[in-house]
Amino acid sequence: MSEAKSQPEWSAEELRRAVKSAGVALWTWNVEDDTFVMDAKAYELWDIPVEEDLTFEHLSAKVHPADRDRVRAAFVATRAIDGPFEIDFRILAGASDVRWVSARGQGNEGDAATKKMTGIFLDVTGRKQAEEGHELLAGEMSHRVKNLLALAAGLTNITSRSTDTKEEMAMQLTQRLTALGRAHELVRPLPDGQGSAALLGDLFNVLLAPYEDVGAFAGRIRVAVPRMGLGEKAATSLALVIHELATNSLKYGALSSDTGLLDISGTLTDDDLEIVWSEHRESRGDNDPAREGYGSKLLQRTISGHLGGSIDYQWGENGVVVTLRLKESRLAG
Repeated sequence: MSEAKSQPEWSAEELRRAVKSAGVALWTWNVEDDTFVMDAKAYELWDIPVEEDLTFEHLSAKVHPADRDRVRAAFVATRAIDGPFEIDFRILAGASDVRWVSARGQGNEGDAATKKMTGIFLDVTGRKQAEEGHELLAGEMSHRVKNLLALAAGLTNITSRSTDTKEEMAMQLTQRLTALGRAHELVRPLPDGQGSAALLGDLFNVLLAPYEDVGAFAGRIRVAVPRMGLGEKAATSLALVIHELATNSLKYGALSSDTGLLDISGTLTDDDLEIVWSEHRESRGDNDPAREGYGSKLLQRTISGHLGGSIDYQWGENGVVVTLRLKESRLAG
């Protein structure tokens, strides 16, 4: 048998270089008199003057209040236990600088007479922030999925009561869910931590684009609205409104005619956003479809409930003018 390869011996200088390159801070806690000894890296990590004499109690005052009791309990428990331990916690380094520290220690391998513990501090702020970011993203995705499922269930219920055949129900439900999907795709992060938003003009243009492609109607939809962002919930709700108005127009209004015109304009005054949906066609029937049926109820419920606004219809000889009045502050959510 070949002899086992001997382990290398590291010099003190080599160990110091390795510790420095790894960003490791060293500490020793004398349990007997509660004194805490640290190297320069640890003083820098904790934002404490090097010349300051330390005790464990003094150091624990720098621990984040939410973690302080947990850290004290963990360190006290190690007095009766030999062997390694590890705990992560937050410290207050400066007026507003919160850092995550991982304390890893080792007892005296059964030699309780010395009553000392030695270990290292590691700055794990970057890792913890990444973990928190992943948790936040997972929570946000779960929240979005739940909202969309609840909305889909409501749409299914409404559509089932407003259609006579399963084929008609499938078609209308698919169209409504597709509109929601298009709106959801538009929602994107804004700079400087301002959240997520879709641009109001983009929402109209994307959702009305399929009607622009219908034969001779191309080019006769005009959209001129203020450049402003919409939050996820507002974008989803407004997408339903746009889809329902477009559906009514395709059945009865300007989009049902080869010569029809659809003009959408908007004005923003202080916190009040007014959007005017104006249709024009050569003639229309006697029925005012927007005042009837579950599509109308969906519009009223969405505008007044989800968006906290109002919707008004004015019927003229050549078409309908729909006025939406909304609060800009409600559209950010």
